[in-house]
Amino acid sequence: MILLLPAALAACDRQSPPKEQANAASSGEVVATGDAAKKDDAFDYRLDRSKAGMPAPDFAFQNPQGGEKTLQDFAGKPLLVNLWATWCAPCIAEMPTLDRIAATYGPKGLAVLTISQDNQGLKVAQPFFAKRDLPHLTAWADPENQFGFHYATGLLPTTVIYDAQGKEMVRVIGAMDWEGSEAKALIDAAMAS
Repeated sequence: MILLLPAALAACDRQSPPKEQANAASSGEVVATGDAAKKDDAFDYRLDRSKAGMPAPDFAFQNPQGGEKTLQDFAGKPLLVNLWATWCAPCIAEMPTLDRIAATYGPKGLAVLTISQDNQGLKVAQPFFAKRDLPHLTAWADPENQFGFHYATGLLPTTVIYDAQGKEMVRVIGAMDWEGSEAKALIDAAMAS
């Protein structure tokens, strides 16, 4: 099963549904037409609210020092959990906007977790951050891809926003401009939780 994830995630830059499927959103899911359509082509996403209210998973993931953390370690804070990989162009395109969101909302209590899905874990995630100006983000890693399997979107980047009680609010499947009005509304809703 682990061998299937790289094949599924290899489609990280294929985020637009085929034209014949553009209106085939499932229950709770909205295909983005707002900020994503007006901004840079790198930002193409859809929102999925079908899992709203589900508790955050309790998987352990690697912290920058090589130890482990879980989402429960951030209890009482709204969370923005971003799954990405160093080889995923849309993931890299949204990183600067995530960094600026972390700078703006981090002091107000939002935890922005960028969790690498690279099989090499921190070995590749830390050099990625070291080479880029992303001072408000931290290199976390999930080399076993537990989050990717749990969220089961088959696409990177995938971002899940949790309220302060650890309940899922929305999944953003694809790259989003986190400074756009739709993204800010999602973050503000989490901050008000």
